[in-house]
Amino acid sequence: MNFEEIDELLRQVNERRPLTRGEVERLRNEFLIEFTYNSNAIEGNTLTLQETALILGEGITIAQKPLKDHLEVIGHKEAYFYVEELVKEKVPLSEKVIRDIHSSVLMDKPQDRGVYRRVPVRIMGAIHEPPQPYLVSIQMEQLMADYEEMKKTMHTIERVALFHLRFESIHPFIDCNGRTGRLLLNLELMGEGYPEICVKFADRRRYYDCFTAYHRSVNPEAMVQMIAEYVQEALAKYLTIL
Repeated sequence: MNFEEIDELLRQVNERRPLTRGEVERLRNEFLIEFTYNSNAIEGNTLTLQETALILGEGITIAQKPLKDHLEVIGHKEAYFYVEELVKEKVPLSEKVIRDIHSSVLMDKPQDRGVYRRVPVRIMGAIHEPPQPYLVSIQMEQLMADYEEMKKTMHTIERVALFHLRFESIHPFIDCNGRTGRLLLNLELMGEGYPEICVKFADRRRYYDCFTAYHRSVNPEAMVQMIAEYVQEALAKYLTIL
């Protein structure tokens, strides 16, 4: 992936800013609906895009849909707003930030919010087995230290992709690791001036294959490529609008 092309697109977008307040609000709301729907759908949420929009925009409860599905929409929205605030305040990524984001996402299990798991887990269909519970804190601490080193040598897209792969491999929480991980991915992209991205439900097979490729060869290239394509697509969209 040619990062120079992406950064040139980013430069062109920045030259044409700012959008009006109304335009920013419209784009933000559209993205939030799409991001919430897709991120939840990847994890098995049964709400449609339209139903997600109704819950977010109108506060409507969808008949015959589980309370859990509704709470996942609300929790994801609150977590996204929190991520926006972190970006605005330039708060650096830390284990506390990760725990706080997870606390917002996981609304239906209060006792597990922001708490590293204390039981072993298996990811169905995956070739990788997450570490035992006693190793979670150690590996998370190491990941944060390694991430600081990544900042010195890696392009933003490259390092956020590798962080995402390693975070999901640790699987630090009992639930909502995927949603939390994708919010963290956007936190870091937005913090560096890149547009937020939405991993689409339709692309979930490719997304899962990126993890498989990484676990087989410790090569993050497939995930780097996927995220780079999403960023490039988002920048091209903004450039067209501007």
